[in-house]
Amino acid sequence: MLSQFRHHKFHLTALFVLWSTNTVAEAWYQPSVRTSWQWQLQGQLDTRYNVDVYDVDLFDTSVEQIQSLQRQNRRVICYFSAGSVEDWRDDIHSIPTGAIGKPLDGWAGERWLDIRNKQVWRTMQNRIKLAAKKGCDGIEPDNVDGYQNNSGFSLTAQDQITFNRFLAQSAHILELSIGLKNSLGIVPELVGDFDFAVNEQCLEFHECDLLMPFVQQNKAVFHAEYQASSDLCKPAKSMGFSTLLLPLALDGSFRKACP
Repeated sequence: MLSQFRHHKFHLTALFVLWSTNTVAEAWYQPSVRTSWQWQLQGQLDTRYNVDVYDVDLFDTSVEQIQSLQRQNRRVICYFSAGSVEDWRDDIHSIPTGAIGKPLDGWAGERWLDIRNKQVWRTMQNRIKLAAKKGCDGIEPDNVDGYQNNSGFSLTAQDQITFNRFLAQSAHILELSIGLKNSLGIVPELVGDFDFAVNEQCLEFHECDLLMPFVQQNKAVFHAEYQASSDLCKPAKSMGFSTLLLPLALDGSFRKACP
């Protein structure tokens, strides 16, 4: 009788482990290929678009706006910069000056961060917690490719992979989806850690093929271009991207979506 009990106990334990694994795998939102979206980070939020996902600023979007979008069956991804410091944000006081590097070209008041610094890690972890507290479905951490830029620090690809994986793990612990922003050089190493991709201008720079590992795993590629092209939608359709033509300011002033 005891051996029979052990036999049943083993099966119950195995079923529990299987259930737990499946539960964890499905605990957060995972947008699939060709999920429709709107991306607006500045200006009065235009909520009229009939899309699956809105990508909005973490700090400037209110809980009420997030909840209103969700009541319309839209998922909300919350943007923040993880690899740079913007001098107008209220939560940057704890970042040491030694971890603040060179300016980002073309972006006033914004500087690269030393992503190896643990206080930078803590600040970004608090931002992810804020996203969970505000009810975001996912996050879009920006500037997670400092190793490919003139940051003022000797960052390596491995430094970037370590930091980006930390962001992904922190998001998933809080049951938030997370997207890999640009960072095309390390897509093969990180596609398994991230739930979707966000890309700017891969058509303009002829590098869209580097995002195909996401499509091959049925993970959405949210793609934006800032210059009009007559053949914008044809390659987007063939690759399975969710492509938009948007203003560089991402202020909602115009939008063209590939059908």
